[in-house]
Amino acid sequence: MKNLVLLLLFSLSSAVLFSCSERQGESELSVTNSPKGSLVIIGGGSRPESMIDRMIVESGIQDSGYAIVLTMSGFDPDTSAFYGERQFRDAGISNIRSYDFERRDSFSQAASDSLTNASLIYITGGSQSRFMDSITENPAIAEALENAYRDGAMISGTSAGAAVMSKIMITGDQRNYPDYTSTYYNLEKNNMITAEGLGLITNVIIDQHFVKRARNNRLLTAILDYPNHTGIGIDESTAIFVKEGKAEVIGESQVLVYKNIGQIISAYEEKIGGMNLRLDIYLPGDMFEL
Repeated sequence: MKNLVLLLLFSLSSAVLFSCSERQGESELSVTNSPKGSLVIIGGGSRPESMIDRMIVESGIQDSGYAIVLTMSGFDPDTSAFYGERQFRDAGISNIRSYDFERRDSFSQAASDSLTNASLIYITGGSQSRFMDSITENPAIAEALENAYRDGAMISGTSAGAAVMSKIMITGDQRNYPDYTSTYYNLEKNNMITAEGLGLITNVIIDQHFVKRARNNRLLTAILDYPNHTGIGIDESTAIFVKEGKAEVIGESQVLVYKNIGQIISAYEEKIGGMNLRLDIYLPGDMFEL
């Protein structure tokens, strides 16, 4: 009997040790696969000095490394490069340069290495579709961005540069209304046009200029069309600083987060409906889990 008890205790302790070891292995695996870098996703408009200073400190470029500005979203590469670089140069950062692949610069191995080894990469505003078209022409650009983010770089973008961060990217276009408007005036099924973004942040759909341009209908449509995704609407002069699965609001205004908790979608003719939707409004300094 005594031997049987000892055998049972040994078996139980072995099972516990194996279970703990297995969980530890899973934990180590998830940490290993997590990007070491950070994202600063800006809702457009002006960038406050405090936001630029935070980016400089968190990326470490005031001490070492360098920054790169990508202008493929911009309508004019030179103008986008000038203003994209100036915000950092005005803050005392000189180790910065810009690229506009396809239109101005060829994507060489040297350019790929520059992106991969950068400490901070900033994507300007303009047209997110134009930016992703340049990625389609040369997928190695996206690979270099992913490698930089994985290895510890900060990837930042404003307006269009924010929209490209998620895998599902809002283009701003509508199937039912060919003329562009800055927001949606209706909540309709089969209306939103999306495209593939960089996918640096997953299970999330980003919208920008959010409060300023009253884009609630657009993001509501997104979470009804993609009920397993969280919609994040970032206002102007505001950003989320994303690191290790958490987001912190920085800047001057609000971030609105929509979740389709119920994932119950209904429709009446062309109109779309949903139940048990959740909205949280975050202010500068607030943090939330992704």
